[in-house]
Amino acid sequence: MTRTSISATALGLMTAATVVTSLRGLPSMAQEELTMFLYIGFSTLLFLIPAGLVAAELGGAFADRTGGVYTWVGEAFGSRWGFLAIWLQWIQNVVWYPTGLSFAAAAIAFAIGRPDMADNNVYVGLFCIVAYWIATFIAFSGTTLLTKVTQYGFILGTVVPGAILIGLFAWWWATGHPLGWESVTNPSVATDDHGHHSPRWLPVAALGTLAFLGTILLNFAGVESTAVHVKEMRNPRRDYPIAIFAAAAISFVIFTLGALAVAAILPYSKINLNSGVFDTLTAAFTALLGVSWPVNLLAVLICYGALGGALAWLGGPSKGLLATAHDGMLPPVLQKTNARGVQRNILVVQGAIVTLISAIYLFMDNVSVAFFLISSMTISLYIIMYLLLYAAAIRLRKTRPDLPRGFKVPALWLVAGAGFAAVAFALVVSFVPPSQLPIGSPGGYVALVAAGTVVFTGLPMLIYQFRKPSWQQGGEHASLHPVQTGKNSQAADSPGS
Repeated sequence: MTRTSISATALGLMTAATVVTSLRGLPSMAQEELTMFLYIGFSTLLFLIPAGLVAAELGGAFADRTGGVYTWVGEAFGSRWGFLAIWLQWIQNVVWYPTGLSFAAAAIAFAIGRPDMADNNVYVGLFCIVAYWIATFIAFSGTTLLTKVTQYGFILGTVVPGAILIGLFAWWWATGHPLGWESVTNPSVATDDHGHHSPRWLPVAALGTLAFLGTILLNFAGVESTAVHVKEMRNPRRDYPIAIFAAAAISFVIFTLGALAVAAILPYSKINLNSGVFDTLTAAFTALLGVSWPVNLLAVLICYGALGGALAWLGGPSKGLLATAHDGMLPPVLQKTNARGVQRNILVVQGAIVTLISAIYLFMDNVSVAFFLISSMTISLYIIMYLLLYAAAIRLRKTRPDLPRGFKVPALWLVAGAGFAAVAFALVVSFVPPSQLPIGSPGGYVALVAAGTVVFTGLPMLIYQFRKPSWQQGGEHASLHPVQTGKNSQAADSPGS
């Protein structure tokens, strides 16, 4: 049987799609007006690039292994911490799905000329549930179809609408239309000099303002998730780094210019986090061409892009979790795969969780703040995974110098150290209530984020502690050490293999 391979171009687009899952993050960045440059610069220079470089080295070093961050962190610190890393990558992704798919629901509402439906909780909830299960059944068919749907979904649903949005911004500016940031008066993004307001270039030095960094940082996350497909490339040690750098460049351009377009075309008071992209397109087409019908067509493409982004995330973390199941971290029922080798039961469990979370839409009229709190919790979980990732790269460079690294990060201590410090700072401010949003009780906000972090970090530790030797499958699928219990279990946590 001929083995299917993934090219550097295909994986680069798939990786970019996991980072830029859709255009939904643009309004949240645009709300920061010109201070967005600091946030985006921080996220790119101290997070996206270091994460991409580290993932490129580790992905190439373990090109013959599946598991992604599970293998990387596990080889550095032992299977316990590898399991924690892949678990955190997986669980934050599961919680994210309903919010990501709600953007696709809004896109369909605009496509059919019913933007009011974007605020209909029943419609949004049912759309998220149905769309997710359709995506899951597509994932059951294997990597080939998954790659094609994701690749073209990203190009048609994110790159094309993003390019048009950026083009409209350039046209808007060139024809002398008023720029949104010129009239902003909000003190968090503008200065007041005796009644004359000017946009800020630096944010207000307050934790409540800096707390927004975590939300923007999350928009740049995911560059490492497609590393589980590295084994399916023809020449992974050469092609994987190329894919990572291409994905980083594409993500930076779309986020920066796209967010700037929203901030320029829409007045600050009219930037809506859910419909901001569509409102921007409508305002631009109406003012420049006197028509609005192109928005309906673009909304269809954007919906396709959002669904493609969801598909890009379906395969990665859950496939990494399958590697932990083969190593005995999860019970045999979660080790089952279909005829195409797809992690069927893990995807079913994942779908059940997403369905339960999406059902919140059906019973609550306004879930915006609730989902923002949940998103803040997922930020802290994902950041902990990145702390483990950077630490693993540094440790493996010292303890496993023999690894055949096709790509080595120059000045690894500096690059990975800067990335570690950046995400550690973001972790601290993620517990601070943001001043930009009505979160209600600050104490309740902190308690929810802290509780969620403790529960979802502690749960995999408990699963690991009480795993059974009978869960171990062994064979070619095992990525790390076999499961051990009793007084000899410490050996299973030793680095290396």
